[in-house]
Amino acid sequence: MMLPCSGALLPLMSTHLHLRAVPPPALRNSVNWLQRLFEDDRSGDRARVCRHREEVLDEDYREQELLYAGSPPLRTEDPPRTEVVLGGRPVFLPDRGKPPFLVLTAAQATRVALFLTSADFEALWRPARSRLLARHGGIAAEPRTRGAFAAAHRDLTAFYVRTAECGDAVVKWFMD
Repeated sequence: MMLPCSGALLPLMSTHLHLRAVPPPALRNSVNWLQRLFEDDRSGDRARVCRHREEVLDEDYREQELLYAGSPPLRTEDPPRTEVVLGGRPVFLPDRGKPPFLVLTAAQATRVALFLTSADFEALWRPARSRLLARHGGIAAEPRTRGAFAAAHRDLTAFYVRTAECGDAVVKWFMD
């Protein structure tokens, strides 16, 4: 589900959610600055991207959100659970038809890291299991599906823990 910074190519024609760690002093509340932050993603230059701490969720990011936040509507009273994937302060693009950037402060990223390190994957998986399996091949595909979500959980945990250790904020961007 996640693409590591190992030079792997991103699938074409789908929406991905990119999460990038940013030192708070460098962070700007400017759409132009945020777009420049992800310019290397548009060019496909994975070597350049790998110099940054980032994670990339493929088009299943909405289902990853289901794993953490539960059934829609999201329970906004329950951060940091709801901040893992789609949480953050929106910074809207001029074209309101496009999804906004999402920004988590360093404090929010630290709370997410603490949540993820203390979360029991089995406790997250059980309530989402039936819905996720229905979308990913049913019971026969459970080992593969569960394994993919568990791997994404480990990757997200590692990303947020490293981000928290560095005291960084997180910027999220939806890329086609």
